[in-house]
Amino acid sequence: MKSVITCDMEGRVLTMNNGAEQIFGYKKEEIIGKKRVSIFSPGEIVIQNVGNWLATADKFGEFIGKTYFLKKDGTKINAKIRITPLFGNGKDKPQTGYCGETVLIDEKVDVSINFLTKIIKGVAITRVPFTSASIFPMLAIAAYYAGLGDGLFSVTNLLLAIFGVLLLHLSSNVFNDYFDVSDGTDEANNEYFQPAGAAITGGSRAIELGIITLEKTKTVALSLLFSSLIIAGFLFYNIFNVTGATSNVEGALAVGLSGLFLGYFYTARPLRLVARRGLGELAIFFAFGPLLTLGTGYAISTETIEFLSSEFYMLLSLGIPFGFLTTNILYINQFPDAVSDASTGKNHLVVTFGKKAARWGYLIILSLAFYSSVYLNNLLNVHENFNSNIFLVGNALLYLFGLSIFMKLLKNYEKRELVNANIQTIVLQTLFCIFYIISLNLFFI
Repeated sequence: MKSVITCDMEGRVLTMNNGAEQIFGYKKEEIIGKKRVSIFSPGEIVIQNVGNWLATADKFGEFIGKTYFLKKDGTKINAKIRITPLFGNGKDKPQTGYCGETVLIDEKVDVSINFLTKIIKGVAITRVPFTSASIFPMLAIAAYYAGLGDGLFSVTNLLLAIFGVLLLHLSSNVFNDYFDVSDGTDEANNEYFQPAGAAITGGSRAIELGIITLEKTKTVALSLLFSSLIIAGFLFYNIFNVTGATSNVEGALAVGLSGLFLGYFYTARPLRLVARRGLGELAIFFAFGPLLTLGTGYAISTETIEFLSSEFYMLLSLGIPFGFLTTNILYINQFPDAVSDASTGKNHLVVTFGKKAARWGYLIILSLAFYSSVYLNNLLNVHENFNSNIFLVGNALLYLFGLSIFMKLLKNYEKRELVNANIQTIVLQTLFCIFYIISLNLFFI
């Protein structure tokens, strides 16, 4: 008896024979078009080996090896596998997927999991790469103070703040996974983007892969949150030591609690902001924009920041373009997930307006980001090392890059090729942050 399963380039199951049903215990209607081939393998094997298996098949025309799979009931089965590339439109055309053949064997197969895979497993669960959206704006605020003069911010407090926000961001990521799985959103989603195994849309898929259980996910989220609060305690103590007053501590505490509230209730009930037609996008804008930059100022400044002072408004204003660009990362990621999100009541803006009309929302958010950035030009001229011309030219070039991404969204909003625009939106936000870090402190000119 032989299992034969075909899939597309992202692992979505296209066909499976009767042998596959008997070997794995799933019915065709449960799998075809609804699941990915990773459902048959333990998550750690997927992370560690599948990429190499596919690369070997691409290079030599096939991969032959031994592994073990898990049946629907969780039973372990030992097997010999053969993977070959598929060219559904002819071998002279681009590859369309893979074919996997599985034959059961009597011998016991052990697949050892190395240390690097365990690290990657942690990265996959917490989605560490997305923390650049919170860390880089904080570094931009440090550059802002460095550009104003010497000794205006505490390096120790900057490090504590970055570490605390990093843990809080990771906690929010894991909580979001927990609530999306609990609400059935991730289970309904088979259109998510995970090129080369990297989580772009649709959550981490860590629970689906069996890397972690639902309850363990909650435990990890709470542990990260608790660790963040411990770091916050050290930070608040040091803020008081540096400034000699409680005002910055109070400001940092208020901002931190606001960020925690927005991050948790983004997907958590009863608020579930992401389901409330624009409130989720607003939550992301504030949490990763004005609140983040204001909170960083409270945390690292060596001087007290008075409520509603010019410095207070400056820190808020600096966060506005960051908030818009980070919101666009979320916004474009909603397109491939829209159908499954709508089915579980996750009524964000793309679901609300429909994919076709919602495309223009990306352009509006992008334009607001750069309009608010250019508006800062005159305000930032107080810096000793600030060049207005460089700032305006840099903004113009990055906006043109953003427009090129928007053109891809216009064309590919219902296609798998949209993934390139999703990735480039992340790149744009990162480049913008780096540009701000440099332009706010052009000490080398």
